[in-house]
Amino acid sequence: MYINDVNLSPLVVGEPSESYQSGATLNRWVEVLVDCPGSTGLFTYRLPAQLEIKPGDILSVPFGAQQLGAIAIRLLAQPNVDLPPEKIREVEDIVSVGFFPSAYWELLNRVAAYYYTPLIQVIRVALPPGLLGRSQRRIRLVGGGGAGAQGGRGAEGSRYLLASADPLAFLTPTARQVWELLQGQPAGDYSFVYVQQKVKSAYRGIRELLRFGLVESYLEPPRLTRPKLQKAVTLTGTIDEDLTTRQREILEVLRRHGGELWQNELLQTCNASSSILKTLAQKGYIVIEEREVLRTEQGPALVGDGAKSLTAAQASALATIQTLNEFAHVLLHGVTGSGKTEVYLQAIAPLLNQGKSALVLVPEIGLTPQLTDRFRARFGNKVSVYHSALSDGERYDTWRQMLTGEPQVVIGTRSAVFAPLPNLGLIILDEEHDSSFKQDSPIPTYHARTVAQWRAELENCPLVLGSATPSLETWVSVRGQGSGGVGEQRSRGAGGEFVTPHSCTDAINRVSTLNSSLSTQHGLNPSYPLTALSTHYLSLPERINSRPLPPVEIVDMRQELQQGNRSIFSRSLQAALQELQERKQQGILFIHRRGHSTFVSCRSCGYVLECPHCDVSLAYHHTEEKAPELLRCHYCNYARSHPKFCPDCSSPYLKFFGSGTQRVTQELARQFPELRLIRFDSDTTRNKGSHRTLLTQFANGEADLLVGTQMLTKGLDLPQVTLVGVVAADGLLNLSDYRASERAFQTLTQVAGRAGRGEDPGRVIVQTYTTEHQVIAAVRSHDYQSFSEAELEQRQALNYPPYGRLILLRLSSLDPIQVQNTAQIIATALSTEEFEILGPAPASILRVANRYRWQILIKFAPDALPQLPDWEEVRSLCPSSVSLTIDVDPINIM
Repeated sequence: MYINDVNLSPLVVGEPSESYQSGATLNRWVEVLVDCPGSTGLFTYRLPAQLEIKPGDILSVPFGAQQLGAIAIRLLAQPNVDLPPEKIREVEDIVSVGFFPSAYWELLNRVAAYYYTPLIQVIRVALPPGLLGRSQRRIRLVGGGGAGAQGGRGAEGSRYLLASADPLAFLTPTARQVWELLQGQPAGDYSFVYVQQKVKSAYRGIRELLRFGLVESYLEPPRLTRPKLQKAVTLTGTIDEDLTTRQREILEVLRRHGGELWQNELLQTCNASSSILKTLAQKGYIVIEEREVLRTEQGPALVGDGAKSLTAAQASALATIQTLNEFAHVLLHGVTGSGKTEVYLQAIAPLLNQGKSALVLVPEIGLTPQLTDRFRARFGNKVSVYHSALSDGERYDTWRQMLTGEPQVVIGTRSAVFAPLPNLGLIILDEEHDSSFKQDSPIPTYHARTVAQWRAELENCPLVLGSATPSLETWVSVRGQGSGGVGEQRSRGAGGEFVTPHSCTDAINRVSTLNSSLSTQHGLNPSYPLTALSTHYLSLPERINSRPLPPVEIVDMRQELQQGNRSIFSRSLQAALQELQERKQQGILFIHRRGHSTFVSCRSCGYVLECPHCDVSLAYHHTEEKAPELLRCHYCNYARSHPKFCPDCSSPYLKFFGSGTQRVTQELARQFPELRLIRFDSDTTRNKGSHRTLLTQFANGEADLLVGTQMLTKGLDLPQVTLVGVVAADGLLNLSDYRASERAFQTLTQVAGRAGRGEDPGRVIVQTYTTEHQVIAAVRSHDYQSFSEAELEQRQALNYPPYGRLILLRLSSLDPIQVQNTAQIIATALSTEEFEILGPAPASILRVANRYRWQILIKFAPDALPQLPDWEEVRSLCPSSVSLTIDVDPINIM
């Protein structure tokens, strides 16, 4: 039952070991937060006698006509007086015990408050899939009639129908459609939602079938993730005379394997049946019991690795990090190939010996195999990975292993920032500048860097941000440019310390204020106020062994065209690829887009083939030789075959324009047939383990060239690569986003840094049509300082982050008129002098998956925070057909 306007007393969610009793009266009720869209507040349930529930437990509870996941918030000796006891329902079961310690609960509350997200939504992101299960209503034929059943088989509940020669003749067309749908399924059983999707007004037909007794409706319990159990066989007695020769053989195999084996492994080894094992168990020679099998990602066998000798800069950075035994904000700014990972490894090693754990976040799943291998070679089985590409079972088991409190290292992507490590000693964000750390949808639209900072403060441990091209937000906050203007340096060099700039402290204060409000609402005590940051800037200005940064050659493709070269490869890049082949070296080719071609157009009338569901052109994808030519949308994944004639004018002259990874690999195969290629993009890395497989093949010398997209720029360490080519840098530069220059500089600098990391010197060739662009000039000289100063001047003049703050409202609907009108109504309601409203305006791609999208951008200065609007009132202005997402500190505004 829901409680309206309950005045909750201050409450701290207790540690799992605490006891919750009120005097001599045993707590008999619990208030829970239910995982149900649209529900807010706390609900009261009765505690069954057989369950011992404590705050922080994850529960399964009845809610309306279904069972839902819920979080136990607090126990009660008496329910609210306004609540009739007979209407209070019982908790169904406990899913997981004692998960939410107080500091972790505080973190979730801050995320909910700062990103304007219901707390249960944040909890859902923090937990592995399957813990907050949901029941579903299903419909099945009475008697289990399915495919092959006769028309009247399920009609036994109705004499009226049985008396008819054709029992279905009396059914309405809708009821008959539902009946036939169920008949076509072997079990005669479908979810109510599926039937509704397949049959218009299905509920009427289902109601009719229920009335006649032809079908029944039932509630399927939530399919919760559970531990995986497997039968194990253990040897218990000596071999006696009463055994057959076959039984003796099986016991001897078991003895040679240490007296224990998994049952399936033993049966396979001995080529035996389970009946023999049952006989041996009955005689008392073995015990067969179910044991849990941990589902974890299995990496290759690795040779152990020891600590490497450090450069002077590495040693200085490591010494500073190791002196930090409380919360601190550290920027490890090292050029590509300067050995940041080795600093991470040596900083973590003593923590594990002290019984503490470390959390390492990377921007892409593709980075985890290589990084994981380095960590496992150093720390063995103390290393776990946690990301969305794992199966639900793997994520669940890895999550539970974290709860044990054993010292360990967890490597993961954005969502791993919520990994429940109880004794956290260090948090590391590698490639902290990467936009993949920000979640655009679904809510909460959190940034892992922001959440990691709060978590480090709550756990009182250092946060290390590593990058060769730090984000401007991090650069300003650590280097002290937040309030003093561009160019002012307030840090005292490596390890320098200063008070947090206003841009950070104001945001922190706002988090604390919002968090206090939300904590009061839920009866929580905000006992972890944020304090001024202790910040450190650590520099690694040189590569390992003093290897030089690769020279960057800028090729003007305008001149190439004037001189008659119509190839997508400049003459300089062609010569470099030929030389690569002759010298048996390896290279990387970076292309901004995947696929074959950016768009397909008719040369007769100019018609461009577009996605019917999105306002974007279809890209051509070549699958394999002699396969049908496929056009695909990169937004909604709509696909169609390539037409022989123009749909508009029937002309046969359709031409592919632009170059994606597929087109580039085809052109390479034509011009350099001896060059062995591996394509590395989201099309070729869809399958589980494909990242590791492709990178291992390349590292083992099975290919000469790695051709790919953004994945290639992020932390790959391939010492044998001597050449990096950028086919078209202009695709990065010319985007309608104030961050376009920063992203382009980071991407080009990062991909250039893949060259020359081994013994042989590297070379970088960047092809562009705009050689005069400031980003190109900065990339040529590897000059982060000059680029950041120029870019920050523009940001400060326009009051964009890090000198201003943004909140982006994204609206979408199937109805183009309604979403436009709603955007205008909200923008009018938000009008105030306290902040600037940009828009409403259509998104850069107006329609995606048949949903029309509009945006409103709120811009304001962080040192004069306005009284932000009541977001619930803003949401109330949206009709049910319009979706609204509030994106705080957006990274992508396109």
